[in-house]
Amino acid sequence: MQAIFRCEGRLERQFRQAGYRWVAGVDEAGRGSLFGPVFAAAVILSPQRPIRGLNDSKLLEPQRREELAALIRERATAFSVASVEAFLIDRINILQASRLAMKRAIEQLDPPADFLLLDAVTVDLPLPQRPIVHGDARCQAIAAASILAKVGRDAAMRQWDQVYPLYGLARHKGYGTPEHLRALRQFGPTRHHRFSFEPVRAACPARQQLQFHWEPQEPACQ
Repeated sequence: MQAIFRCEGRLERQFRQAGYRWVAGVDEAGRGSLFGPVFAAAVILSPQRPIRGLNDSKLLEPQRREELAALIRERATAFSVASVEAFLIDRINILQASRLAMKRAIEQLDPPADFLLLDAVTVDLPLPQRPIVHGDARCQAIAAASILAKVGRDAAMRQWDQVYPLYGLARHKGYGTPEHLRALRQFGPTRHHRFSFEPVRAACPARQQLQFHWEPQEPACQ
């Protein structure tokens, strides 16, 4: 049975009361995708401008995510979205790429964060931070970051769909759906697929698999 969490602002209030002024929530989107960048966002919510309905982006309908993303951009004290491309994911692995995307988003905040709330990970920054399991379903600032990261990545996938229309990226957002796997088998991976992920590597001819092994920064089957 899946646990049910309540998304609230208790932790942000707790750390603000402890003396931290700019408490940022941080999360990523696209970690399990086979195509394209992993995105991350960092958000400092304003206690004077609350946003109702914040929750884990995966639990929200697309239209509601878009509505909440607009409210976050309007009402947040600060927000930032960053990404790490597929070639770097292949070079350093998806976990480290996700953490790098988070770090980039945090470093772009203005005002800069003085405390971080993250979804079950830490980042390599000299800031006090608290990793929270299921943080995007339990903490409003992390939920806000998950929404911005997801909305930003979905928009990027719609743009990539115009470049690679044979893969259905606008529909499945690069994840390993039956449609996407069929396209990989039929057309092979693009240079923006993640060759360190087995379904992508399996769809590549043996010659390019060897190229990936030696040159992970430039994987390309077409």
